[in-house]
Amino acid sequence: MEQETKSEKKMKKSLIASLMESGASPLRPPPFKEDTYHHQNLKPSEKKALADLKDMLHSTSNFQESMWGIPLTMTSESEKSDVILLKFLRAREFKVQETFNMLLKCLSWRKDFGTDSIVDEDLGFKELEGVVAYMNGFDREGHPVCYNAYGIFKNHEMYDKIFGDDEKLQKFLRWRVQVLERGIKMLQFKPGGVNSIIQVTDLKDMPKRELRVASNHILSLFQDNYPEMVACKIFINVPWYFSMLYSIFSPFLTQRTRSKFVISKEGNVAETLYKYIRPEDIPVQYGGLSRPGELTSGPVKPASEFTVKGGERVNIQIEGIEGGASIAWDLVVGGWDLEYSAEFVPNDVGSYTIAVEKTRKMTVTDKAVHNSFTAKEAGKLILSINNTASSKRKVAAYRYLVQKSVV
Repeated sequence: MEQETKSEKKMKKSLIASLMESGASPLRPPPFKEDTYHHQNLKPSEKKALADLKDMLHSTSNFQESMWGIPLTMTSESEKSDVILLKFLRAREFKVQETFNMLLKCLSWRKDFGTDSIVDEDLGFKELEGVVAYMNGFDREGHPVCYNAYGIFKNHEMYDKIFGDDEKLQKFLRWRVQVLERGIKMLQFKPGGVNSIIQVTDLKDMPKRELRVASNHILSLFQDNYPEMVACKIFINVPWYFSMLYSIFSPFLTQRTRSKFVISKEGNVAETLYKYIRPEDIPVQYGGLSRPGELTSGPVKPASEFTVKGGERVNIQIEGIEGGASIAWDLVVGGWDLEYSAEFVPNDVGSYTIAVEKTRKMTVTDKAVHNSFTAKEAGKLILSINNTASSKRKVAAYRYLVQKSVV
């Protein structure tokens, strides 16, 4: 039997260590830097490729095509059209003929698929909106965020209802393209602007085998027709084996590709998302404060972020509440697993403290607290978070609104 050499042992030890580490913390390569699409940042070869592609388009007889309402050959929209053309060039490593062919195929597909009018279509997937794939808010740099969660299809009846035959599958793919097109309408298509979206994919309870066909169709459609439209892909609730596989295969990916991926295991969802997205823009099921329909009712009130250390008790005091005033608040701690309570303390020393919310244990499945209270006299509201039974540091956020009494 052959013995392992020192280098082989070292390599084996390194691999095992990396796999172990992958289950302990989010796998985060250096953050992806989105292309600015400024001409001065292009290499000479890239500038030439762009010029050559534009010449090919101009020389194509009767070529008057547009994408997302932007003409691809008009000089008045050249800045915006250049952003689109550079996305296709990047996808084909600036090989002009391959890019030209890809662009023509995409234009043909968009015409056949009817993408220009798809946003306003009623495709009959109301039960999937806000659950399976949906746009919700923006990241800290202004990118629209698309959330994906396919755990609902673990239910066989739901799976058969949506993917039972090829006609149903094609209808679902059309709906999935509709969601993406809604996100793209939020992009600026200008140098230095917001020109791509963020994707957050929840892998919890995702039936991998059953969704393989649909996933392959979606991946193929997006790769062929929406190049460089995603700035970052964040995978959350990642099972341990997915992290292991990523650790094994990531060295074979380019640095540019690896920088687009963020892998976060179960239990680290809020901590991971807070690094990229503000709490008020994160859905409540992922440790944020955003509730369904909230983004359509006007500007979202910003939240204050803080950290709860292990073994720490935090009291948030909201002072200056007048008699007759009403106060509404939202509060969340990522991964909870601690105690929470709320009380109102009157300014008058002769008055009694009111237990607005009695102490209760918050579990990992609890969403953000959303409550209100009307004060009969002046005082302050105290929100208490007791993390003394845990050694884990947790991210948290809160916001409140006080409305004075109208006489």
